[in-house]
Amino acid sequence: MTSTRTRTRTRALRATGALVLLAAVVASGCTSDEPAPAAETQQADAREYDFSEVDPIVEAFLAESGLDGAGLVVVDEDAGIVGEQYFGDFDADRVSLVASASKMVTAGVLVRLADQGELDLDQPIAEYVDWAAGQNPDVTVAQLLSSSSGFVGLLPQPAYGPYVCQFLPTAEMEDCAATAWTTPDDDADIAPPDTEFRYGGVQWQIAGAVAETVSGKSWSELLEETYIEPCGVESMGYSNHWTVLGSGGFSYPADFDGDTSLLPETENPHMEGGLFIDPVDYAELLLMHLRDGRCGDTQVLEPESVERMHTDRIGEAYDGVTMTGTGYGFGWWVERDGSERITDAGAYGTVPWLDLDGGFGAYLVLEAEAQLGGQLAAQLYEPVEAAVTAAR
Repeated sequence: MTSTRTRTRTRALRATGALVLLAAVVASGCTSDEPAPAAETQQADAREYDFSEVDPIVEAFLAESGLDGAGLVVVDEDAGIVGEQYFGDFDADRVSLVASASKMVTAGVLVRLADQGELDLDQPIAEYVDWAAGQNPDVTVAQLLSSSSGFVGLLPQPAYGPYVCQFLPTAEMEDCAATAWTTPDDDADIAPPDTEFRYGGVQWQIAGAVAETVSGKSWSELLEETYIEPCGVESMGYSNHWTVLGSGGFSYPADFDGDTSLLPETENPHMEGGLFIDPVDYAELLLMHLRDGRCGDTQVLEPESVERMHTDRIGEAYDGVTMTGTGYGFGWWVERDGSERITDAGAYGTVPWLDLDGGFGAYLVLEAEAQLGGQLAAQLYEPVEAAVTAAR
């Protein structure tokens, strides 16, 4: 049987309870010689989140699929991280490559720059970026982040020749973006913006280059300012590993076992699929989205910008639809079944999701393939929701 470690009352929840108790003590004027009040305010810390129904589901799935392990971290907008469950080889400190679960993280950096007035999500990029002038005059950052720019997408042509630089760690991101933006070799294949959903591809590399150009900062510096410093997510970073590690392609690299020293140093980090991070740190990013863009006391993203990231842009802009029948925002797949669920699944089986109506979410990490992640996540949606609902 796959081994399991479960911690359902974690740092954030315990910290919440401690702060509540401290506030009650201060308000009552108690000293260290007096007993603390039997305050109802400790109620938040008393909530129990029982995720025991999750364990047999994951264990059976891992056994059937022949996988080495998995991680699941559950977040509540009020209580914080309320559940951590690790199976097999996984633990809280395991750094994983998350493939396309990078997209909402990348989009957040661009959205923050827009909040700061460094760029306009809806203004044509050619109007304010020098290397873009004179080409693709109508394409905006909002279109890039919703995979609606008209550039050739990752699917069905991941190895599209004119855009191959997006996978090369030896390239430089702004040079790669400028090459893709100006090449005549894709002229016959480009669609007008906001007419088709073309998932992923070099349009995300272009978005990252726009961020570097308008800010005058490297992607690593932008990550530090946007996430690492305000949210304390020190395990995160970006690489461009696709042609370098192990099995390559869209199979999880056999040579990578959380050893970030194996990742190539690059000035061309892969924007749509190059994030590496541990489970707790990714969960902190989900919490930021649930908390209207706040990490602790820091307003990282404006609330209306977070809402825009979660909104089905392709449906609003051109009545677009994805290949799976869902909508799409800025890096988020948006369900159209009334469930208020958004996801940002990756090729390696990682599935972060938020239930916006319920105010909770979860991060499921596998090191496998997208199909397996989707299958397991589908089995976990209901038991996770039931556990969170029962604790409230």
